[in-house]
Amino acid sequence: MSEASTPIASKSVPKAQRHRIDPATIEYTSEKQKNAVQALIDEFTVSADLLKAIKDNFIKGMNKGLERDGETLAMIPSHVMGRLDGTESGSYLALDIGGTNLRVVSVHLSGHGPPVTYQTKYPIEERLKTGDAKALFDYMADKVGSFLDEQKIKVSPGTQIELGFTFSFPVLQTSINRGKLIKWTKGFSASGMVGKDPVAYLQDAFTRRHIPVRVAALVNDTVGTLLAHAYEHPDTAMGVILGTGCNGAYIERINKIKKWKDAKEDVAADEMIINMEFGAFDKERAILPLTMFDNKLDRKSVNPNSQILEKMIAGMYLGEITRNVLLNLVDRRLLFQGQISADLNQMWTFETAYMSAIEADASPTLHATRKILESTLNFQSTDKVDRQIVKLVVELVGRRAARLSAAAIAGVLEHTEGWKKKASIGIDGSLFEYYPSFDTDIMDGLVEVFGETVRTNISIGLAQDGSGVGAALCALLAAKHANGPLTPNVV
Repeated sequence: MSEASTPIASKSVPKAQRHRIDPATIEYTSEKQKNAVQALIDEFTVSADLLKAIKDNFIKGMNKGLERDGETLAMIPSHVMGRLDGTESGSYLALDIGGTNLRVVSVHLSGHGPPVTYQTKYPIEERLKTGDAKALFDYMADKVGSFLDEQKIKVSPGTQIELGFTFSFPVLQTSINRGKLIKWTKGFSASGMVGKDPVAYLQDAFTRRHIPVRVAALVNDTVGTLLAHAYEHPDTAMGVILGTGCNGAYIERINKIKKWKDAKEDVAADEMIINMEFGAFDKERAILPLTMFDNKLDRKSVNPNSQILEKMIAGMYLGEITRNVLLNLVDRRLLFQGQISADLNQMWTFETAYMSAIEADASPTLHATRKILESTLNFQSTDKVDRQIVKLVVELVGRRAARLSAAAIAGVLEHTEGWKKKASIGIDGSLFEYYPSFDTDIMDGLVEVFGETVRTNISIGLAQDGSGVGAALCALLAAKHANGPLTPNVV
C-alpha cells in the first residue's frame, strides 16, 4: 500500500503560534498543587547561564569528535565536498528511510528556480523495522521499482539511474557511497545490519530484481537538508533535522578534521560537510538538565543510555515526557482528582501532535485541550484547572526542547564563527515545521547566547525536503566528482 504519487508542495503555510499560560492565573486547588507546578517550572526552565554552559560543553564534544573516532559526538566526515551555487541541473532519484514511512522521490533540477519533485510514500510495518535486515532492504528495492513504473520512468539499455540514498541512522561513512551502520535509532532494530554497509544491501536488492538503479550517494538526512537549502540559499552553513529524531550537519574546514585519514593533499576542496549525530550529545550526563521523567523514558526506551539529547528534544519523545509528568501529578492526586484514563496509562499515547494543538489553544476555557483529554484520551471529565496545568506542562516540555536545540546550534555557530557573518540555517522536520513557536524560541535562545546581532546575521528557515532534494543533489555531486558533469540516461 502506498500514498498516491504527488508533487511535493512548498512548505510555506504559516503555522500556529504558541499561546502561553501565566502560572499566576491558575486557580490552584491547594498549596501543594501550586508548589508542585512551581517545582516543574524550575526543573524544566533552561536559564541563559545553563544555555551557555551547554553550548560550551557541546563545542568541547565537537572538537573531541573531530580529533578521533568513538567519541560521543561522532562528527562523521560525509565525503561531500564543495558548495552548491543553484545552477546545478539534471534528473535524479532519492530514497528516504528514517521514520514512519519509506519515501521515493524523483527530482528534476533545472539550474534555476526550485526543483520539480514527485514522491510516493510507503508505510514501514513494525515487522520490517525489527525483523531481518535483508527483508527491509528488499522492501525498499521493491518500492523503488514500483515508483519507476508509477512514474513511467524508462531507462536506456545498459544504463542506470543515479540515486541518493537518505539513510537517517548513524553511519561511519568511508566514501560518498559507502559506510557502516553504527547503530539503529528511532525504533529500528533490524537484525544483521550493525557494522554492515546499507548501500551494499540496497544495491544487491536492486541487482537481484534487475532494477536499473545505482546508489550513487549515501546521505544522512541532515547532510541532505544542508544541500537542499543551499540550492536556493548558497550561504547555507548548517542543516538541522528537528522531527521524529534530531541531528545537525555543517560545513567544516578539512584541516580541522584531524581524524580524517584520507590523503588531504589529493583533495582539491578545502571544506567538507560533517554529519554530527548530535542527538547522542551528553551520554555522560554531565550538563543536560535531565529530570526523573527523562530518566524514566530513557530506561523504558529501546536504546537506554543512548541518544540523550535527542530524547529531550525530538518529536518522537516529547509527548512521552509530558505523559510521564502528568502521570506523576495524577499519582500524587494533584491532577484529575487522582483519576486516570486507560489511554493515558499506556506508553506513547500522548502524542507530540497533541502538544502542538494544546500549545496553540487560546480559548478561555481551553476547548482544544479539553477535546484532546476527554474525546481522544477518554477522560470522563476535566475542569479548567486540570486543563491549565496540562497546558503549562506541555509548554514547559516544548520550550525546553527548543532551547536545548538552540544550545546545539549555538555551539556550531561559535565553533565556526558563523554567527559573525550572514549565513542561513536550513531546518527540516515535522517538529520545526508544525510545533508552535519552536522557531522563535530557538532564535530567542541564540540571542541570549550571542546578542541581538545574531538576528541580523543568521536566518533560520524551513528546508525544502532535505531528505529528498538533498539526496538527489548529493547524487549529483557524487557523479560530478567521479565522472565530471553527468547527464542521466532517462528516456
